[in-house]
Amino acid sequence: MSTPASAAPGAPGASGTPGRSTSGTGASSAVEQRLAELGLTLPEVAAPVAAYVPAVISGNHVYTSGQLPFINGKLEATGKVSSGAEGASDEATVSPDAAQRYAAVCAVNALAAVKSVIGDLDRITRIVKVVGFVSSDPSFTGQPGVINGASDLLGKVLGDAGQHARSAVGVAVLPLDSPVEVELIAEFA
Repeated sequence: MSTPASAAPGAPGASGTPGRSTSGTGASSAVEQRLAELGLTLPEVAAPVAAYVPAVISGNHVYTSGQLPFINGKLEATGKVSSGAEGASDEATVSPDAAQRYAAVCAVNALAAVKSVIGDLDRITRIVKVVGFVSSDPSFTGQPGVINGASDLLGKVLGDAGQHARSAVGVAVLPLDSPVEVELIAEFA
């Protein structure tokens, strides 16, 4: 996913929010059209950072690996999510609002992984489950609000099929010191 270098944080296409991809020639499905209406396109599937594949099919379900908030192949932020009132760590921190935007980036990246194995996102009949991990300051308890970034994005682009069961888990650290990671299970026809 690419974002304009001069965009302000929080603005559509800004660093930390899902942005436009330089690949492809436009939306090829109704789901991608809804993404386009939000100013988003699917990125290339992120290359695995270890020994796994981005998504696998089992029966009529796609299971994605955990997706990090990569934009144009770059992890946009690192550190623990903290509201700033808790913790005395000198580690890098990410605000809950920024982490929520990064969770949406993760969801877009997960949709790209789904498309890579089923070919057309319109085949999705339901997002069954979303699991979100939040690298949290030990006192931070707002993980559900952070992962709402992914859930809200899925609802906007998939409608009723985007409503899902979910877990939002606080963890000590994530790969590459990412603030969030999202995986999903999608049913398809």
